[in-house]
Amino acid sequence: MRRREMMQRAAAALCAAGIPFGPLVRAAAAAAPAAGVRRLGKPEPFDYAKLKGQARQLSTAGYKPRPDALPPAIAALNWDRWQSIRFRNEASLWAADHLRYQVRFFHLGFTIKKPVRMFLIENGQVQELGFDRNMFDYSNSGLKPSEVPETLGFAGFRLNFHTDWIRDMAAFQGASYFRAVDGDMQYGMSQRGLAVNTGMPYPEEWPEFIAYYLERPAKDSSQLTVYGLLDSPSLTGAYRFVIEVADTLVMDVDAALYPRKQIERIGIAPGTSMFLYGENDRRVAFDWRPQIHDSDGLQIWTGAGEWIWRPLMNPPVVRTNSFVDNNPRGFGLVQRERQFSQYEDDGVFYEKRPTVWVEPRGHWGVGQVMLVEIPTVDETFDNIVAFWNPAEKPQKGQELLFGYKLYWCREIPVSSGLATAQATRTGIGGIVGQKRQYFSWRFVVDFAGGDFPLLGDHANVVPVISASRGTVEITSARPLREINGWRAMFDLRLTDESVEPINLRLFLQQDGQPLTETWLYQYSPPPVGERDLEPVERHLLQSHKS
Repeated sequence: MRRREMMQRAAAALCAAGIPFGPLVRAAAAAAPAAGVRRLGKPEPFDYAKLKGQARQLSTAGYKPRPDALPPAIAALNWDRWQSIRFRNEASLWAADHLRYQVRFFHLGFTIKKPVRMFLIENGQVQELGFDRNMFDYSNSGLKPSEVPETLGFAGFRLNFHTDWIRDMAAFQGASYFRAVDGDMQYGMSQRGLAVNTGMPYPEEWPEFIAYYLERPAKDSSQLTVYGLLDSPSLTGAYRFVIEVADTLVMDVDAALYPRKQIERIGIAPGTSMFLYGENDRRVAFDWRPQIHDSDGLQIWTGAGEWIWRPLMNPPVVRTNSFVDNNPRGFGLVQRERQFSQYEDDGVFYEKRPTVWVEPRGHWGVGQVMLVEIPTVDETFDNIVAFWNPAEKPQKGQELLFGYKLYWCREIPVSSGLATAQATRTGIGGIVGQKRQYFSWRFVVDFAGGDFPLLGDHANVVPVISASRGTVEITSARPLREINGWRAMFDLRLTDESVEPINLRLFLQQDGQPLTETWLYQYSPPPVGERDLEPVERHLLQSHKS
């Protein structure tokens, strides 16, 4: 997984302050007047079927990488100078048309080096949009307009909605990345059009949207349709995004994929996020803030109806977990902790980062939800990826069709009716006040919601716990009035010298009926030489290593 561009992290902070994502959007009183969106060539008929045909045809030809050499003056821009290039609001697509949407374009520069073609669809006809340097104000960048080629091209685009013409609602920029906000107007994790060979022992492939097609919306419509043409060495693709802005922003996505060759691992609806540390994993918790993450767990609703919660971790080595399923009902990277006091960050507002829930349409068949966790010591790195991986490897010449909805939200749009894990905490095991005779590790999981408010204090609530290795001991489940829920606790005693991860599984039940979602966890035992250390010694050793 590559580094999250530092510009995305800084942009999130700017958005939190009411400043738009990407090169800042501001009407500027500069010498050159802003131009409208320039159109190239003649209109031609367009529909999704035609775009799929274009993608299929493109897959039969050899892959041709796009040039990524920027003009010298633009290539020399650092973050600050590139960021100071301002798009002129009056140059927005549909600026004077009194629609609910406007489109504003990103300028190439810094790490965004490959231009993407832009097209406009009106009345079933498509026409390319041309780059025009008069759409941008360069006065604070140090660039002279004459240093910007008229054929430069765009880096991507953002969508603005009539409820707020300053802050954008969604942005498509870089490879196949795109992001959106919910009603809190805070960017966080990203989605990608596709992932190829993510988490493999060799470099992954980065498919790119090489063209976007923006369909003019009806006058009073809250829906906007965007099409994308995807290309990479292994495959091509045609995408359709039907976007509807509301407190929960919804994208209805169709993807048609055309492999050029067999693909070892393909990732459908991949979400990309960041987890540095949280209450369950404090391996690199050296910052003053209590927690730092865009998402804190992977939620899965399996085809069989089980609800799974897997807390995220920042592991010492790359980890890939697979959750085998048949026709999953939903999955996504979730930001469940919503209290400012858990982050104390008044610059980037992690408590406002959106959850993204993937709801498959149709039958996806047998496969697995895959979670890739990558070590990081920096919150500017995206180190978490989750996606659907079909069991059958894509083959050359196939057409693969997938449909799904993406919900950018605070809470996922469906409820299990079960209690959910509110917190996961870990620490040294054993009995307080008694000398420890062997090494064990304690796990404390708090659940709330579901039927818990209806239970009496003496309800027969039982923890159901299993471990792939080791011995589970000192188990308990008891009411936790502070959250109107229940707390489960247990120790894991190690029974071998292996440092391979141990898979844990827990849920609470009453009279054989589950009361909670299923909590899954992957614990990494310490080396044998560290297991006899007292807690303070172990803490100092870990701090020294880090």
